Amino acid sequence: MTSLIIIALIGALAFWDEAPWQSENGPSTVEPVVITDARSGSTLATRLTGPVRVVDGDTIRLGAHRIRLHGIDAPESDQACLDPQGAPWACGDAATERLSDLIGDDPVYCSERDIDRYQRIIGECFADGSNLNAALVAEGFAFAYRRFSLDYAALEDEAREARRGIWAGTVQAPWDHRRDPQHVVIPDVGATGSTSAAQDAGSGLQPPGDCVIKGNINRGGERIYHTPDSHSYSRTRIDESRGEHWFCTEEEARAAGWRAPRG
Repeated sequence: MTSLIIIALIGALAFWDEAPWQSENGPSTVEPVVITDARSGSTLATRLTGPVRVVDGDTIRLGAHRIRLHGIDAPESDQACLDPQGAPWACGDAATERLSDLIGDDPVYCSERDIDRYQRIIGECFADGSNLNAALVAEGFAFAYRRFSLDYAALEDEAREARRGIWAGTVQAPWDHRRDPQHVVIPDVGATGSTSAAQDAGSGLQPPGDCVIKGNINRGGERIYHTPDSHSYSRTRIDESRGEHWFCTEEEARAAGWRAPRG
């Protein structure tokens, strides 16, 4: 009987050592944390925390959750930029690598801000106390996605002024690249190998400040505004001498007499 008890104990210990919840190589868990209002008890936000896998420069996975970083848009994985000498470099891959470096081996937690049309969580994410969304924009590895949020617009302006990362040379907006991956917008470059913000603004490429909606007047005299995800946005140039205009919101454009494009 004693021998049987010893054998049973040894078997139980072996099972405990090999159980999935004890295995070092077992699946990692992601813990949702619901943040509530202390007064009303209503849900304010959901926070996800746990180990992470980087998908690209503005997207990560926490367990089964695919999370798009709120308020930013990084170059796509297949996208190239031009350096100050006009030579191409893989800025999309560089943005992905920088996000991985910012995370390192630290756990990540994200506060859910929204759910997009692809059912991805839109989140503000942190690792080792650092705001990953803000860091990517501040270091010049992502645009502030001004169509959806101005949270990081000032950081982008600073990065542009300092010519950090993608702003050191020439970069195509990721939303333009997604619409037409085969078409690369390469404006004329000067002696330094890059265009200045003033040159871009003068050619209708660069919006003044945070107002990115293009108010165009077509050949028939129709006033049509184009948001960054409009089909013709990348081909539209604004000539203010012809009465064309930049707008901050669609409501502002409509109030001024411009309409959205048809189709």
